Amino acid sequence: MEKKIKAILLILVILIVLAVATHLFFTPSSVDTEGSKNITDMINRTVEVPNGINNIIATSPPMTTVLYMIAPEKLKAVNFQWTDDELKYVPSEYANLPVVGGWYGTQDGSYEEFIAAEPDVVIESIDEGGDGDLSTVQERQDKFGTLPVIAVKDTTNIEKVGDSILFMGKVIGAEDKANQLNDFNNKYLDMVHEKSAKLSDSDKKTVYYAAGSDGLQTYPSGASHGQLIDLVGGKNVADSLSQGNTTSGVQVSLEQVIKWDPDVIITNDVNFYNKVYNDSNWAHLKAVQNKEVYVSPQSPFKWFDKPVGANMIIGVPWTAKVIYSDDYKEINMVDTTKEFYSNFYHFDLDDNQAKEILLGSGLKESNL
Repeated sequence: MEKKIKAILLILVILIVLAVATHLFFTPSSVDTEGSKNITDMINRTVEVPNGINNIIATSPPMTTVLYMIAPEKLKAVNFQWTDDELKYVPSEYANLPVVGGWYGTQDGSYEEFIAAEPDVVIESIDEGGDGDLSTVQERQDKFGTLPVIAVKDTTNIEKVGDSILFMGKVIGAEDKANQLNDFNNKYLDMVHEKSAKLSDSDKKTVYYAAGSDGLQTYPSGASHGQLIDLVGGKNVADSLSQGNTTSGVQVSLEQVIKWDPDVIITNDVNFYNKVYNDSNWAHLKAVQNKEVYVSPQSPFKWFDKPVGANMIIGVPWTAKVIYSDDYKEINMVDTTKEFYSNFYHFDLDDNQAKEILLGSGLKESNL
């Protein structure tokens, strides 16, 4: 009898061991390591990350902007120093985040400073289809050691930014806010796609993007920095300058701008905007004479470009109202601005504050 009991116990032990082994063998790798999981980033790398991601740093402003929009409480540091004007619209709890630089236009990132900030993960922006993407990410991962680096497709194309927003929301546990931001973007993208498709060539207004403090740098059609003009159906007067360059601006002369004589001028430079109406050199342009010069709102992020990224989502309805105000009467820019700032910049504007931002950009009160 005793031998029979021992045999039964031995069989039970064997069965338990087999069950545990089977469980370990078939359980997905995402839960193999206690407290961590495996994810696949946007260039198909397998990255082990903590189960709960609470502290994040990105290597470039466009990614930092998305993180700020969907999960500011998880943002551990920024790539840039807030200006005093930007801080007017930044809640106090985010105003003093450490500045660690990054690898983008300035190339001033410090691996030591990133690591010292103790993030759970680092978000690295990649250019879609670029040959150097994987090697750049691998270099980052080598320098960061065991700190997980997650590659995310760049957010420079406002019509494709949704995939990156949704991916980041899923990875960092901010899916609801990411979906909300994506829905806001799609609402206005759908609107401008529908309306711009109905514009004939003769209906399209000519637009000049005046970059730089003298207004004499521009971006042709197809460039990422002027994409909102193309998106809403404006006719970029600098189209003839396009040479496949999507990032660097093109220097032009005032004589060339006068020859183009655009219907509308858009700038991102406050200094240029503040002097253009009093500059005799620009006085003969019809955009100046008709008070059709507009400056992108600047704070806490620019609406038109610089950086090109999710900050331009609010720039879509703004640009539509700037160029084709009569076609977009259904957009109430005061309400739209308040909604966007409250939901994604975490700052509640009253009507007067929203109007101040919009009127300061050159929009007429009748077109708000």
